[in-house]
Amino acid sequence: MKAEVAARPASPPRGRHRLGAFVFLAPGLTYLIVLLLVPLALVLSYVFFQRGRFGGVVYEFTTENFTRLADPLYLGVVGGSLKIAALTTLIALAFGYPTAYLIAQLPRKWKTIALIAIVLPFWTNFIIRMYAWIILLNGPGLINSGFEAVGLGPFELLYNQGAIITGLVYSYLPLMVLPLYAAIERLDPQLREASANLGASGFTTFRKVTLPLTVPGVLTGCLFVFVPSFANFVIPEMLGGGKTLMVGNLIRNEFLKARDWPFGSALALALVAVLVLLLVAQAWAARRA
Repeated sequence: MKAEVAARPASPPRGRHRLGAFVFLAPGLTYLIVLLLVPLALVLSYVFFQRGRFGGVVYEFTTENFTRLADPLYLGVVGGSLKIAALTTLIALAFGYPTAYLIAQLPRKWKTIALIAIVLPFWTNFIIRMYAWIILLNGPGLINSGFEAVGLGPFELLYNQGAIITGLVYSYLPLMVLPLYAAIERLDPQLREASANLGASGFTTFRKVTLPLTVPGVLTGCLFVFVPSFANFVIPEMLGGGKTLMVGNLIRNEFLKARDWPFGSALALALVAVLVLLLVAQAWAARRA
């Protein structure tokens, strides 16, 4: 027995193990600290200072930037952004869940092809895709031409909230499909078979077995779509024509046009606070589910 114990290789010291872990973590941690956390801390520190007469920052303490957040004008922008992001999330869920469910039922070979087709748009430049939507949605575009061919239209499809939601759904639909597919793929098919053997209809099986077990995937997909939709500023600028002001556009304007960095930082802090609350709510709901 003693010979067996002596023959076992000695485990590496705990300090050496920690040093090795730190070596592998150091590049990523350095990137996050230098290029993310430090600039974010600097931006958020501007919240407590004043705007200069010609822009920039005057380092005099004030809380005025927080009180300006309660202005009905800015609250209306936040409310409109929440509405657009919520509609985008609901539409993406309505399209994404059936898509993910059908992909999960395909043979393994076709699953791979379908998943590649889902992520294929990400291989094309984002701005190019938005210009393609402008060509499709504008007055003499392909969609209006199709409507006119059947005696309908032309319709105002571009530079409105409908165009913004269309662009957001198109851009972030894969972020809804992939978590849902992962959740559905993990389901034990015997559970649905047992439900069918007990006399449940297909809809009842979906409502009482499939949907409850995939709630974590639904919550994750909704979060992945809602967060970038809420903070997006490129799509409202390109497909909305700048007519619909969202939180991302407002923050961009305060920093780059008004040059009011303190108030822009306050808006950014409010946006971060909303997103943190959403993350906490998603984690709590996932645990309950």
